[in-house]
Amino acid sequence: MRIGLLSDTHSFLDPTIFDHFADCDEIWHAGDVGDASVLDALEAFKPLRAVYGNIDDTVVRSRLPLNQLFTVEGLRVLITHIGGYPGRYTARVRKLIQEEQPNLYVCGHSHILKVVPDQKNQLLHLNPGACGKHGFHRMRTLLRFSVTQGKIEHLEVIELGLRGAIE
Repeated sequence: MRIGLLSDTHSFLDPTIFDHFADCDEIWHAGDVGDASVLDALEAFKPLRAVYGNIDDTVVRSRLPLNQLFTVEGLRVLITHIGGYPGRYTARVRKLIQEEQPNLYVCGHSHILKVVPDQKNQLLHLNPGACGKHGFHRMRTLLRFSVTQGKIEHLEVIELGLRGAIE
């Protein structure tokens, strides 16, 4: 199964995302969607799993949960927007990880792309960075990968271009 992972669109959906995710089976959005039209466009394109973020209004929050917990191809996945990273998880996420024991933990919020193995919790942490045009990040980024028999393979970082280059 091919996955396209993004976060922090902040109401801006770069049209090249559809090209980058054309061969993906699902799209996962780790929060701060912004306008609900972003959800509409992604849902019309591919199956979508998403969570709301701290900037999302009641319209987006009514359509999305705070957390997504599911298993795909034998991989147990936890997605939330704010949660930290290995060694610095928020108390809420630390408890979720201990209780649910995901193999993959995904979050957004920081606008910083991270791929970090968490040896203590035996999981991989992914943050796709930010692909919107609002925030302090310089480069807009996405992740794309495959899930096969519980393993993440062919992980790719996709750079969409500098944030400041968009009007």
